[in-house]
Amino acid sequence: MSHADPGYPLAAAVSPRFQVADTVDSTNAALLAGAAADPLGHPHLSVLLTRDQRAGRGRLGRSWTAPPGTALAVSVLLEVGAVAHADRGWIPLVAGAAMRRAIAAQLVGLEVALKWPNDVLVSDLKISGILTEVLASDPHRVVVGAGVNTTMTEADLPLPTATSFAALGREVDEDRLVADYLTALRDGIAALSVSGSGGVAEEIAAVCTTLGSDVAVSLPDGTTLDGRAERLDAEGRLVVATAGTEAVVSAGDVVHVRATSGPAPS
Repeated sequence: MSHADPGYPLAAAVSPRFQVADTVDSTNAALLAGAAADPLGHPHLSVLLTRDQRAGRGRLGRSWTAPPGTALAVSVLLEVGAVAHADRGWIPLVAGAAMRRAIAAQLVGLEVALKWPNDVLVSDLKISGILTEVLASDPHRVVVGAGVNTTMTEADLPLPTATSFAALGREVDEDRLVADYLTALRDGIAALSVSGSGGVAEEIAAVCTTLGSDVAVSLPDGTTLDGRAERLDAEGRLVVATAGTEAVVSAGDVVHVRATSGPAPS
């Protein structure tokens, strides 16, 4: 069952359609289906949120699960017709930077950074991940799904490389978190629409801890690319310097081999 929820008044004020599901298999799948069935009823910044997602999905086809009530799953419908096709590779990065900003606002004093393309790290541990999918019926509409570990205990964390607000000894204001995320996501997509990558690239590079780091990138074909992450190209892809040349990465898992002198998160 989905319903408007008075428990999220700040977030609901940002979105024209803010729905909370008591439980759902996948917020992304449900919002994609809803938007396809009722396009007019799902305008830009429509939201579906739950604290009990049973069959969430991550990047590269992975599953994403959490004990009920320990994580937020929030999916947002975006109208991206005004974003040039060449700039649409920046949409996941914009979403990641928006979530990083929202999380950092509540974790004052801790290092919160963006790992390319759209994971949010706290002191090198993952607290949030994002999956972006295009509506099959309309390539100008995308759904951005984000998972955030909130009250998950250390014992419940899926991997030793993960963390949560609770594991960090912090409480989270979920309403404020989602409202801040939606606001930054809305503004980032607007900047991308008006100014292209030039409207977002500098801010994203400033908080992306991948840049300037030695990395190992697991590529979709099963090979691994080792090198130094130098910069983002005009389409938001990662440029890795390796063996005297440069490789451009558009998809893959990135492991930060060791911290170097890259940009400090702000």
